Amino acid sequence: MLDIREILSDPRQFINLLLIGDEQEDMIDRYINSCRLFIGYIDGKPCACCAIKVVDTATVEIKNLAVVAEYRRHGVGRAMLEHVESLLSGNTFIIGTGETPSTLRFYQNCGYNYSHRIPDFFTDNYDHPIIEEGIQLKDMLYLSKHM
Repeated sequence: MLDIREILSDPRQFINLLLIGDEQEDMIDRYINSCRLFIGYIDGKPCACCAIKVVDTATVEIKNLAVVAEYRRHGVGRAMLEHVESLLSGNTFIIGTGETPSTLRFYQNCGYNYSHRIPDFFTDNYDHPIIEEGIQLKDMLYLSKHM
């Protein structure tokens, strides 16, 4: 059973989980201290994270969502999303991601729809090429969902 807890201090203690969702540490450092961080535990072990940032009175951005490989495709990521969505219902949730087919499919299956894109985000902001599922990430795609 998934136990989700909000982390109220020292979010960097979960840097290994955060690096699953965002593979460059200085990029995580740009947002982590302005986020609420939730960690999912199974059998007492951290297995997932979700960092969210309240952008304004109507918008919440999911800055990082990650699940340890052995727990993927078991509903853990969806449960993490549903948890934060339920805490801040009535808001529009946005998430930026690369054009990785399985990631886009996951968010679309969770009710998120294409909003806009930021050209060259990954190539301009990361110090190395990011390759996922054989695709080099270039643009950041934003998806949104109104709760």
